[in-house]
Amino acid sequence: MSIDPLRPTTGSTQKSWADEDSEEDDSVHVLSSKVETASLADRLGPASAKAKPFVPAGSAPKTQISTPAKPSGSGLDQRVASPTKQASSSGTPAASDESKAEQENLVKTTHEVRVKLADLQADPDSPLYSAKSFEDLPLHADLLKGLYSMRFQKPSKIQERALPLLLADPPKNMIGQSQSGTGKTAAFVLTMLSRVDYTQDAVQALCIAPSRELARQIMDSVTEMGKYTKVTTAMALKDTIEKGQKVTAQIVVGTPGTVMDLVKRNALNTKEIKVLVLDEADNMLDRQGLGSQSLKIRSLAPKTSQIVLFSATFPEEVEAFASKFAPNANEIKLKVEELSVDGIKQLYMDCNSESEKYDVLSSLYGILTIGQSIIFVRKRETADYIARRMTEEGHQVISLHGAKEGTERDQIMDDFREGRKKVLITTNVIARGIDVLQVNMVVNYDMPTDQNGKPDPETYLHRIGRTGRFGRLGISINFVHDNRSFAEMDEIQQFLGRKMTRVPTDDLEELEKVVKSVIRS
Repeated sequence: MSIDPLRPTTGSTQKSWADEDSEEDDSVHVLSSKVETASLADRLGPASAKAKPFVPAGSAPKTQISTPAKPSGSGLDQRVASPTKQASSSGTPAASDESKAEQENLVKTTHEVRVKLADLQADPDSPLYSAKSFEDLPLHADLLKGLYSMRFQKPSKIQERALPLLLADPPKNMIGQSQSGTGKTAAFVLTMLSRVDYTQDAVQALCIAPSRELARQIMDSVTEMGKYTKVTTAMALKDTIEKGQKVTAQIVVGTPGTVMDLVKRNALNTKEIKVLVLDEADNMLDRQGLGSQSLKIRSLAPKTSQIVLFSATFPEEVEAFASKFAPNANEIKLKVEELSVDGIKQLYMDCNSESEKYDVLSSLYGILTIGQSIIFVRKRETADYIARRMTEEGHQVISLHGAKEGTERDQIMDDFREGRKKVLITTNVIARGIDVLQVNMVVNYDMPTDQNGKPDPETYLHRIGRTGRFGRLGISINFVHDNRSFAEMDEIQQFLGRKMTRVPTDDLEELEKVVKSVIRS
């Protein structure tokens, strides 16, 4: 398969429309849980015997913090291993060959992580600011135990640079950027777990995310990594809440609209918040509605709160705002050319018309189900139309978007995660942060555009980042059918500095070979 010169197809220019899904929480659903497997005596016990505090060369080491208020933590991203898999009795990971390979792929990623310290006099390459193993970090034994039970071995690139900064005392703000699927989530989840005083029944760590699906996934990570602690958690999602119910869980994860509703109802007190996290921060600060809600939540948190912003992308117009949102922050950034994940093979298919896009997609079904696939469209109606039509043709697909009820969305994601459905047709509602390891193909049925109808390279990166997770390989296919869609793809291509390989719509055998080779590797 060779890279063809990009040739625009003929066809009428269609009106572009932005994806309709936005953060839509108007009411509240609080799901509380308590993970309680370690005694208070255990919590007050010593940290890992191997744990060493970070101290500059030539200075005396500080006392290791091991109280419930300050158990420091670190780890790889969520869903690297099944929660049901247990560690060996020796305390080290009893990983399968597959999970070991995933870990090795993740920690061997070669992209450069550039650190800019708030203290400009400090050396970012000092051992003080880098950890090559979890034992290098001042981890509490309970968090180490949680990590090892999830088969984690050593930090990824982003974690080895971010965690020492996030866990340092006094706490410093952080603006962190790294490619999709490289372990950002665990960095901030373990920061929250590390800052919580488990003897205090109050909201101490708050994480807000742009979608219900991402918030649920983050909470999965919190409960798994903190399962040997006494941490209490609550999910703040759209639905209903009993009148008078107060949220006193130590860690709360939710969407900004719901969190604001809780605050307005005096159901959530922000006065004790120690850590405020914005996941997919560029999206949270950029989008109308989410940005104002995020600012309001920021203003309600104590001025001493540690502000943590993480995303795979930070456009210039958002970056300046982020610096004001999290002032004097340590920063971890990537160059533009490093944003795209090398392990994702980017292809495109030149369709004759809008209607032929569906025919091509339908013909791809056998390939899409070799593993699992996500099909991204712009409009909710398109997602439902494709799902309905493919279902009528006997294909096992399902659609997901923001207009569906919360419980239905939860069931759809559970079915997809557990492999009961192989093909998910969706809008940008899950373009960011969602981890399903079995996804080896992403199809951009519609190229992503922003609210002004312009090509959106950041959303493109987030979309294709649903495959190629944790160092695995993946495939993305872009559908183009006229001058406009071709120009949208071309602009994204130029932004990324990457050429996309053309696959003839009538040569599916070659595409199947590529997909199978990716799965085998």
